[in-house]
Amino acid sequence: MEQHPANPYYSRTDTTILHVSDAEWKKVLPDSVYWIAREKGTERAFTGRYWDFEGLGTYYCAVCGNPLFRSDAKFGSSCGWPSFFEAIRPNSVRYQRDTSYGMDRTEVLCGRCGSHLGHVFDDGPPPTGKRFCMNSVVLEFEPDRK
Repeated sequence: MEQHPANPYYSRTDTTILHVSDAEWKKVLPDSVYWIAREKGTERAFTGRYWDFEGLGTYYCAVCGNPLFRSDAKFGSSCGWPSFFEAIRPNSVRYQRDTSYGMDRTEVLCGRCGSHLGHVFDDGPPPTGKRFCMNSVVLEFEPDRK
């Protein structure tokens, strides 16, 4: 399990919605995580540690520890980012319209801390037809125990 001694908000079991200022997040998060999670950055395609990763387990929010996706919902989408066809539970994530960069997209935010994770598109595989295109740097992976 990932250790987060500088982040008092991190928990893989607490589902309480967090209301933490960006100034506070900036104090407790690594710069790379803060940039994507709080400033809505995007890692370059094919550079993240999970884009082609095939381990069995659970993906958590790197900001707050919220469970987000299971590996059995991950698929190779060739877009260069880790892609999933469904979240681990309906309230794991929330959605917001994103019209930045002249595009009309649906942003995916962590359901617990509201951090930017990526975007969702309607070109994924069955059974949902969704492609949750996530940034690796805001995900943490915990392998299943044997």
